[in-house]
Amino acid sequence: MARKRASYDFYLIVATAVVLGVISVICVYGMFYFKFAEIQHLAPAVKTRYMEAMNQAVSPFVIALILLLGICVPKRLLPTVWLNRFAGALALVVGGVAVFHGVVAALKLCLIVTLALQVVVLALALGGSRHLTFERKGYWTRVGSSCMHLGLILFILDLFYYRSHQLHLVLFWVTTASTVIGMSGCFYAESIARLVGGRRGRRDGEDKSAG
Repeated sequence: MARKRASYDFYLIVATAVVLGVISVICVYGMFYFKFAEIQHLAPAVKTRYMEAMNQAVSPFVIALILLLGICVPKRLLPTVWLNRFAGALALVVGGVAVFHGVVAALKLCLIVTLALQVVVLALALGGSRHLTFERKGYWTRVGSSCMHLGLILFILDLFYYRSHQLHLVLFWVTTASTVIGMSGCFYAESIARLVGGRRGRRDGEDKSAG
């Protein structure tokens, strides 16, 4: 079962990395093409067609990323059997919403469910829960990973609300803070642990001296 779970996690990680890589390539290509083709100096209709073409190119991979997040986040909480059941149920609900209310509404629903689960994961990670499943151990690494996933979910959710100026700004700054904290926790976990441990040790020593 442990080997099956490890392979399951590995394939999810690889799939997520591939999708993110493709999205990055499309975005970088789009920026350079926009600059060297000087699209900003062309007619508005040409700009509109260019934006529509780029949106069509990246949309399948954004959808794939949303669906992958809908599986990756619950795997922190659920065993493999229940994760498969959850993924099946989520697929049915999202598919039903897509049929009756459109793909955009279905993707928003998937993101909101994923966001709610990720908040639970982050809260449990902050509480030091041992019931969460992570590839790497360590308190600050888990908190950092949880924050990074939260930032990624909020970043994608922000794509749906960029026209709502106030909500866009809130999501942008929360995404930025979450991502920075997450990267710090993942890359500097040992340094943070030593810093926090050193301060705690000095505080405990001062308390003993005062006593």
